[in-house]
Amino acid sequence: MDHLRGAIRTYAWGSRTAIAEFTGRPVPAAHPEAELWLGAHPGDPARLETGDGEVSLLDVLAADPEGQLGAVALARFGDRLPMLVKVLAADEPLSLQAHPSTAQALEGYQREERLGVPVTSPIRNYRDTSHKPELLVALAPFEALAGFRPVARTIELLRALSVSDLDPFIDLLAGPDGVLAEDGQTDADGLRALFTTWITAPQPDLDVLVPAVLEGAIHYLSSGPAEFAAEARTVLELGERYPGDAGVLAALLLNRISLAPGEAIFVSAGNLHTYLHGVGLEVMANSDNVLRGGLTPKHVDVPELLRVLDFTPTTEEELRPKTRVEGPELIYATPAEEFAVSQVTLDGDYLGHEVDAPSRHCDGQGPQILLCTRGSVTVHAKSGSLTLQRGESAWVSSDDGPIRLLAQKPASLYRATIGL
Repeated sequence: MDHLRGAIRTYAWGSRTAIAEFTGRPVPAAHPEAELWLGAHPGDPARLETGDGEVSLLDVLAADPEGQLGAVALARFGDRLPMLVKVLAADEPLSLQAHPSTAQALEGYQREERLGVPVTSPIRNYRDTSHKPELLVALAPFEALAGFRPVARTIELLRALSVSDLDPFIDLLAGPDGVLAEDGQTDADGLRALFTTWITAPQPDLDVLVPAVLEGAIHYLSSGPAEFAAEARTVLELGERYPGDAGVLAALLLNRISLAPGEAIFVSAGNLHTYLHGVGLEVMANSDNVLRGGLTPKHVDVPELLRVLDFTPTTEEELRPKTRVEGPELIYATPAEEFAVSQVTLDGDYLGHEVDAPSRHCDGQGPQILLCTRGSVTVHAKSGSLTLQRGESAWVSSDDGPIRLLAQKPASLYRATIGL
């Protein structure tokens, strides 16, 4: 068990204060810090702070894959850590994006390999062969767009804006007679037709429609209390930042979600989403495959995005994972095999004595990544003990568990393990 020093990724949408403050470094940072990677992704592996100096977690896994990962994980996923843990800090919206399924990622990766597109190329879509399911847990108030909203509610929103230019597009969802079919497949077909129309629209058409929608949003908000106020404000913010971008229109089709600290959403393959603002813990399969659909200066491959998108409508409730409590641990249930996530809160009767944190992994152990988000926690493992302060993380190898936790004052940490 060792302290884990994460790799900081600087993107334009990041924060100069959030990650720096969280990790106890000077504020503001020199550059916008968007993500803190705590894992063994080849693109930017975290480093273990050992008695002999720092060493890449990637190198540690290569030197002793079974001891670090455990026999069952090694058999299931090979000698790579299947999960990636990130602290994400968004001061500006991320690109509108979706992630492929495993089959889509494998096919796309092999296709781009045959075409000779370098893995580091900015126009490369598939940098590995993995899918990328992800869980986002808010560490502070967090705003997001995710999943195509049920069609009936989207029609209500579009009609509330009172923009005549939207009428033909409403007909794509509701039909020319305005009667919405009670058919999930029909809903998905309508969303596919509307999204495809908008995302492939000629720029001159967008230069007319997007400003008309923004004017409608302004008028809607100025008319008094508004049912879709959050959605309208979001469209205005995106339109100001990305004028004439088809992604501004696509945002009208997605669930607008606000998360309080500790609340979460699970994003599966094909789910169109963007994170708007806030600080969160992101745990995902160890992949960097992203298909973008707008709200970004980066590469956008519309045909490939359309190939992977799932247009099945979903509700905000369906995006929020179910949770259960076991002792001091709040467990977020997801279908992902690559990771499992829980929040451990040590207060009340759990203070002042060691608390068992048993592994739920199928071979009894499995590796763990711990991140302290409040207070101070002492972690006891077979090899010894270490203390985590807020913003610090640790790597616990499979052969070093199970662990016990001790806090003298109220404290919290998140624990990521390999899924069952």
